[in-house]
Amino acid sequence: MIDLELTEEQRLLQHSIREWGAREIAPRIHELDRQHRFDPDILSKMASLGLLGISVPVEYGGAGMDYVSLGLACEELEYLDTSLRVIMSVHAGLNSLTVFTWGNEEQRKRYLVPQSRGEKIGGYGLTEPDAGSDVRGIQSVAVKKDGYWLLSGEKTWISLAEVADHFLVFAWSDQKKKKQRDVSGISAFMIEREFHGFSSGPIGEKWGILAGNTGFFTMDEMEVPAENLIGREGEGFKIAMFALDQGRYTVAAGATGLVRACRDASVKYATERKTFGVTIGQHQLVKEMIAQMESDYQAARLLWLRSGWLKNQGSRNTRETGLAKWFATVASERAAGDAVQIHGANGYSDEYPVGRFYRNCKGGVIYEGTREIHKLMQADYLLGNRVDKEPRCALPAYREVLKAR
Repeated sequence: MIDLELTEEQRLLQHSIREWGAREIAPRIHELDRQHRFDPDILSKMASLGLLGISVPVEYGGAGMDYVSLGLACEELEYLDTSLRVIMSVHAGLNSLTVFTWGNEEQRKRYLVPQSRGEKIGGYGLTEPDAGSDVRGIQSVAVKKDGYWLLSGEKTWISLAEVADHFLVFAWSDQKKKKQRDVSGISAFMIEREFHGFSSGPIGEKWGILAGNTGFFTMDEMEVPAENLIGREGEGFKIAMFALDQGRYTVAAGATGLVRACRDASVKYATERKTFGVTIGQHQLVKEMIAQMESDYQAARLLWLRSGWLKNQGSRNTRETGLAKWFATVASERAAGDAVQIHGANGYSDEYPVGRFYRNCKGGVIYEGTREIHKLMQADYLLGNRVDKEPRCALPAYREVLKAR
């Protein structure tokens, strides 16, 4: 039986993030966004709350909490600003939880422990200039030498590109299979910023998530030790898809928080602003938009909570997580658009937060699988064109995943 009731520990986590956010983030986030500035001090503060290793076991430096706790953290952080949730998606979801599942014991100790403590920051490198949803289109290559790999290629639209210390990256390790577009020729590697041949830079002209760090990095015949291969050679595509299951989950929970932020801002404005002699909250069409936000918030929350519950059981959840991500991000786009509409001309002003919500929401509809990709996935499940045959384990089953492989 599915139990979605929060535990006392989870409620305390929720309260702690809200209190911290109201005290240290809310008063500053508008200026950070306006200045297009990422504040690295936020990372250390998130680490002090135990957020950067929230779902990593205590023996690897983490807080040892479950997936629902991770979702709650993401919802609360995106309520403040999308840039904070992005940190969790990349560092905790795409990188740390994937290394925990697919990495060996030495890799876990070497990378997870400092990442969970916030001493090092994790990144993720899959997207390239000519490859996003089409993973087969990546051009990065890995050539095996004596005791190491030579990696060459460019990754772009990388969150924390100029901040992260470690990156989980994907490259073709079998050139014959690359020509055949056979994904069993892709492998996964953990690389470090200090490796010779690594360089990074910013993407300066973004439309949204302006308080976040987004950029690119290049690998120019970068020497990567053989022991930095994550999983087995040729398992890169499976590992990338596992990582996306974690990332999509955090995006779904975060987008739910953005819907709530739009709802709360709209309710506040609708009870203060007057037109035609009454507050605008008395107008039926304004009520309709606010009601839609509430409906979307409750539905999106139930979807990501169900996905988190499945993850906690160790059950395959690609279908459920994809649905949660698709619904929540599209709902956040609708909520942000309506929030601007409710604010009228003021919604077009930087004085109110809804313009920031509107700029930020679009990213979630695109990354971690576009809404179109998720529509196709859900249709293919229903039509029988897509079936999840292999288990993709979650927290309680992490130690068994290596045996399963």
